[in-house]
Amino acid sequence: MDGQPAVYILASKRNGTLYIGVTSNLRKRIWEHREDIVEGFTKKYAVHRLVYYELFTEMYSAITREKRLKKWNRAWKIRLIEENNPQWHDLWPQIAV
Repeated sequence: MDGQPAVYILASKRNGTLYIGVTSNLRKRIWEHREDIVEGFTKKYAVHRLVYYELFTEMYSAITREKRLKKWNRAWKIRLIEENNPQWHDLWPQIAV
């Protein structure tokens, strides 16, 4: 997973504030969000729960997907999360190992 492009969605809580990001190192980036290492939106609004992610083979594909997801309306984003993670569990334990 380290060095593999990924798109991810963080949430403050179930149906809470959402954040969509892209990274080349999902484990490291989510850890940075959770620890409030970087100033910004996720720190300001306490958006730390990983509720969705997709892995890619190429960064270009990940960036393209991130841009598309950011244009989606909120209902579509929530549906995407709930299709894959109906209980909005924090997926951090899955990737932290």
